Amino acid sequence: MLILGIDTSGKSGGVTLADGDEHSFRVYESAAIAGGTFSAQLVPTVAEVLARHGFKARDLEGFAVASGPGSFTGLRVGLSAVKALAETLHRPIATVSLLEVLASFAEAGGPVAAVMEAGRGELFVGIYFVQSNRQGVACVDESLRTPGELLQELRTDAHPTVITCDEPVAQWAGSMGFVVLRAPRPDSERIAQLGLKKLLRGETVAPETLDANYLRRSDAEIFFPGVKA
Repeated sequence: MLILGIDTSGKSGGVTLADGDEHSFRVYESAAIAGGTFSAQLVPTVAEVLARHGFKARDLEGFAVASGPGSFTGLRVGLSAVKALAETLHRPIATVSLLEVLASFAEAGGPVAAVMEAGRGELFVGIYFVQSNRQGVACVDESLRTPGELLQELRTDAHPTVITCDEPVAQWAGSMGFVVLRAPRPDSERIAQLGLKKLLRGETVAPETLDANYLRRSDAEIFFPGVKA
């Protein structure tokens, strides 16, 4: 299955062209896109990657896209591009949470807390249950938490492993006595890999229902209630 993975959630992003099935995953190319250029560079980068490997857009069989949490503007660019392509080509879409990607790095089954810095002294937190032998992860909850709220939650639960790509979070969690697993920041290749599994399982969303999972409200929603961001 030939798919395109797209991540525009952070300060930088990228696209990954890959194919695979239930037993294999092959990356043709991952191309980075600098932050602040998503709206101008995303579609041209996709076209260039496809052309370099002798493919056209119609050859794509599905899309995997980062759904959040992350930059409001960046996520909208990626999701809008995927929505337009999927509607035109009549192809399925799989959404992948960055917290889900972090949870997938767990080395053993059981509960894990995937944690990323959210700014403003807050954290993006995903509580997941990892199936044994890395057969998949199931989302229990994703939310925005303060360090104090997360600490209270972790100490009253099953003391899950904390997985993070942010060193300050790793140091804080370690100082609180939790087992910490450091993972690379989720990127388009990992988005494509997890997205492929979802596409093969039929876990897809329709273009008209595709939306971001910001976890945090935008400033417009906070300061101007009733105004849709």
